[in-house]
Amino acid sequence: MIQDIGNHTYHVEYHPVPLARDGILLSYQGRKVLVRLTGDKEFVYPRHADYADIGEDQFRWLFAEDRAQFYLAKEALPERDGFTYVSINFMRAARPRYLAFAGIAGLSLHNWYSNHIYCGHCGRPMVHSENERMVHCDHCHTMIYPRICPAVIVAVRHGDKLLVSKYAGREYKNIALLAGFAEVGETIEETVHREVMEEVGIRVKNLQFYKSQPWCFTDTLLFGFFCDLDGDDTLKVDHGELATAGWIDRKDIPEDTEKASLTMEMMTLFKQGVY
Repeated sequence: MIQDIGNHTYHVEYHPVPLARDGILLSYQGRKVLVRLTGDKEFVYPRHADYADIGEDQFRWLFAEDRAQFYLAKEALPERDGFTYVSINFMRAARPRYLAFAGIAGLSLHNWYSNHIYCGHCGRPMVHSENERMVHCDHCHTMIYPRICPAVIVAVRHGDKLLVSKYAGREYKNIALLAGFAEVGETIEETVHREVMEEVGIRVKNLQFYKSQPWCFTDTLLFGFFCDLDGDDTLKVDHGELATAGWIDRKDIPEDTEKASLTMEMMTLFKQGVY
């Protein structure tokens, strides 16, 4: 999956390091990130040496991978010297994987910082904590931490068939498993039952937690569950959420070429008869 970065280690501990010439820069325009393409799916990010004319105060430390330090450009850097903005979805299959993951994690933090320049309670400018990743208001004492939204990915089995869907109104057009966000006051298991009922009108049983995945494209922490159909297999599709939904045979599940998402990993395990 996208966060599996091999022998590299993602250091999220908040220990800012002063910007040096070899500091890696992450710059965003909407959902685009600045890179230099070095191959079909290969790329590099700019380093501070590539933008040495821009002052150090225009960058914010984000995190580290191994000893490489990553910094966020507070304002979008200009395209030059082969560096250009590409869709963040490029990172789903890009190489090297550890850099692709950094770009996605950086986007989530970029959006969080951008959305909390001012206090949502009193409107004063927010102040960045020197001790942790948090912004606070010195006037009303509001404190804001990065937003992470819990959600479920649900693989509903019916013998040798799996329930798959296509999202309505989304950029991603391939088949996927059912998914949805947890609501206030419910357990993650209750989310599974509710989302399946709301989206396709069926009941499920035998919930089995598989694994979780940070999905920074949408600031989400995904919880993957396998489960079985409980009763009638007739689907009542909510077309406000889903374009289509239906049962698919194991043998007809497509190959996972990106190896980025929890959804495709779970579908592949069902295809292989593991789950």
